[in-house]
Amino acid sequence: MERNVVHMDLDSFFVSVERRLNPQLIGKPVLVGGASDRGVVASCSYEARTFGIHSAMPMKMARQLCPEAIVVKGDHEQYSYFSNTVTDIIKESVPLYEKTSIDEFYIDLTGMDRYFGCYKLAGELRQKIMRETNLPISFALSTNKTVSKIGTGQAKPNGQMQINYGTEKEFLGPLSIRKIPMVGEKTYQLLRSMGVEKVKTVQDMPVQLMQQVLGDNGTSLWKKANGIDTSPVEPYNERKSISTECTFEKDTIDVAHLKRVLISMTEKLTYQLREEEKLTSCVTVKIRYSDFNTYTMQMRIPYTAMDETLIEKIKELFGKLHQKRMLIRLIGIRFSHLIQGTYQFDLFNDMSEQIQLYQAIDKLRNRFGSTAVMRAAGVDLEKRETSLFK
Repeated sequence: MERNVVHMDLDSFFVSVERRLNPQLIGKPVLVGGASDRGVVASCSYEARTFGIHSAMPMKMARQLCPEAIVVKGDHEQYSYFSNTVTDIIKESVPLYEKTSIDEFYIDLTGMDRYFGCYKLAGELRQKIMRETNLPISFALSTNKTVSKIGTGQAKPNGQMQINYGTEKEFLGPLSIRKIPMVGEKTYQLLRSMGVEKVKTVQDMPVQLMQQVLGDNGTSLWKKANGIDTSPVEPYNERKSISTECTFEKDTIDVAHLKRVLISMTEKLTYQLREEEKLTSCVTVKIRYSDFNTYTMQMRIPYTAMDETLIEKIKELFGKLHQKRMLIRLIGIRFSHLIQGTYQFDLFNDMSEQIQLYQAIDKLRNRFGSTAVMRAAGVDLEKRETSLFK
């Protein structure tokens, strides 16, 4: 059966939300991110992009390129709210979808062409999202994820398109190799040194040559360049979570010790989130007392994978849940409502040094183990910890 896969992407999502909240920003060059020179650009409007500005650019450089740009710090809570609103609309409208980031979705409409035109159905869904959120969104429909994602990029801003079965190579051929999702800066420079600029050149190359140059990645790149991608749309499951618990050898009421344990567990889980390139939007704390009565409390938060943010929320929940003068047998934490995403750090605050610190710490952990670098709170803990994945 011929597949019908839609890729939807909210256009300049952070900027679009800011314009939704403040229409005076419409039509103007807007930068969302850290306000000082130490900040970075989390998102920029199309008007700003004409000056050569792009996401992840240092704010200082962006301001030099476009001095008249309006800088907005950004609001995690508003972005999470609108992301969840769009997710709910899609969830109610299609049989199978995958949320891959705060503003990006894949939808599998395979088989729906028997009852509806898939392109018509996707177009109606796009109109519904724009009508109910007043946010621009683009999509492309094709037979697989790769072609649809590239197609969405071509359909932007605020557009839609269909790449019919059998025309994938023809559609991809004239495009720059940078349009292929897996081509980063290093791969791009390597291919350019080989004289490869357009996707058509890769299409015409023997797959064995690509494999010799890039290994297994070369084979994958060649397939994507030829419009071949069999990866499925993975069902999005908001209940997917990562959690950890600690059962104490001796029941305790030592609040300072309990908080140190919570900090240590949170730190380890946030490291796992970043390793898996995931973000959480719901945190839960569990307490089991010596009488085996167990209580939990959870909190919805903006998507994040930052230690400081999650430790603060965990401590806040613990403070609300904890009953003083009662011995505690077990404590646990869980991060749920996970989505895939590399938006780990708070790009709306001026914290470039902290971002570099996280990257350095994670690099050390990757090399020497997850406990190679940790906060002082967890250094002297002697406990039995079990990590659970659901």
